Amino acid sequence: MIIPPHRLILLDTNVLIHLARNDVTGQAIETQYSLTHRPERPLLSTIVEGAVLSFAYYRQWGNEKIQRLRLLLKNLVRVEAGLPEVVECYARLSALARSQGKTMGQNDLWIAATAQAVNALLLTSDQDFLWLSPEYIQLILV
Repeated sequence: MIIPPHRLILLDTNVLIHLARNDVTGQAIETQYSLTHRPERPLLSTIVEGAVLSFAYYRQWGNEKIQRLRLLLKNLVRVEAGLPEVVECYARLSALARSQGKTMGQNDLWIAATAQAVNALLLTSDQDFLWLSPEYIQLILV
């Protein structure tokens, strides 16, 4: 899928991990979506930022690899989970999930709320978001 220029993209945790590792999947994502060459830098939810750093520490990536991750994160645009618009979207999506009997992790709900609040495409490999698309969020499943 080609993403039009000037369309905001929010990166999910799993996508960021692949990009940080610069593995085959990360390289394919970069090649297909030209993330570093888009007019607007990709977005980073503070929820994703915490999750990806936690993953790196847990996996004991080491100082050099964590510094590369921090450089990658620094080149993204941070969206604070505590923004009123994100909080409102989270409350609505969380209530919707509960009313429909959907089990979704809290972090994923916050990430979806961030994508909804800023009207960004969510770039993810996590199928847990599928039930929200396209009515509540727009996503690209990689």
